[in-house]
Amino acid sequence: MEALLALEDGRVFRGRGLGRTGCTTGEVVFNTGMTGYQEILTDPSYRGQIVTLTVPHVGNTGVNDDDAESDRPQASGLVVREASREGSSWRARAGLADYLRQHGVCGVEGIDTRALTRHLRSRGVLRGCLDSTGLSAEQAIERARSAPRLEEQDLVDSVTRPVAERWLEDRSPLLDRPVREPRFRVAALDYGVKRNILRLLAGSGFEVIVLPARTAPDEILALGPDGLFLSNGPGDPAHYGHLVEAVRQLVGRLPIFGICLGHQLAALALGARTFKLKFGHRGVNHPVRDERTGRVAITSQNHGFAVSTDGLPDVLRVTHTSLYDGTVEGLEHADAPLFTVQYHPEAAPGPHDSWDLFDRFAELIAQRGRRPSARRSA
Repeated sequence: MEALLALEDGRVFRGRGLGRTGCTTGEVVFNTGMTGYQEILTDPSYRGQIVTLTVPHVGNTGVNDDDAESDRPQASGLVVREASREGSSWRARAGLADYLRQHGVCGVEGIDTRALTRHLRSRGVLRGCLDSTGLSAEQAIERARSAPRLEEQDLVDSVTRPVAERWLEDRSPLLDRPVREPRFRVAALDYGVKRNILRLLAGSGFEVIVLPARTAPDEILALGPDGLFLSNGPGDPAHYGHLVEAVRQLVGRLPIFGICLGHQLAALALGARTFKLKFGHRGVNHPVRDERTGRVAITSQNHGFAVSTDGLPDVLRVTHTSLYDGTVEGLEHADAPLFTVQYHPEAAPGPHDSWDLFDRFAELIAQRGRRPSARRSA
């Protein structure tokens, strides 16, 4: 079936429908990773976005039961150059097109994704309308222009879990990493957390209690955690004042580790500012330099906002920097036990260069002098 992607600036790309027949809107972004399309689709940080994959062939390995980072695709839509109908991997349980149809996700293939990516790099991310129902170009452009902006949406509420639960998985079926016995309890605030983050926390010696995003600070402290983890998630961090205030009340009371949105919320809680990047960082080959050691790690990234160095509070030190554009990729507090990173160390998809951050979190808790605990009741 014919399909199109219309952008709010009037640019239209035509192709063929993939997945569900329908119409969807969202912020159009691109990811440069050569692999990992199932992890990308199911990452809650992509909520409200239509994802363009720059790799020309997508779907070659199908989809399986292990690689999903949440219980369903979270992206609003998918744009690819060419999609394979059947997965050739022994791990495949279904093809990409069937997977999209099963979960009601609209996609389009046959688009010149190179031209689309160049357009987004030049103009910046744009709202778009992906349609396979027969809308005219003019109608689709108007729908793109009337779609809500990402900055206006409370996307965290749409991806966080409704109730607290203990995370019981301690090993990814794909990651060869020794599992440590639980030593500390950590409360993980779920702003849209990826499964492999929780697996690596549990495998690094943490008893993990995953909490809804709006859990009050007093409720968190009542659980008796040894540390607090702030997860990744979708949307504009400056839009979530209620989450920022909750983090502010917990700084200095618990050791804190934040990733992506968690990194941004912690920075805002301490008086920093954030800003929207022109087209974001999304891929699995982004070099980041540790400013304390000079070591460079290749990282997986997915974010459209960054912490500004202008007016950065004295209590915050920049620990990691992007070698692409010099933006902040990591912070630590000068006095309180807190560190954060903008990138994704959980390798889903992406390299394993930064797994040591989970061990650093355990060391931070141990240095604070809290008594190690093993599987205490919630």
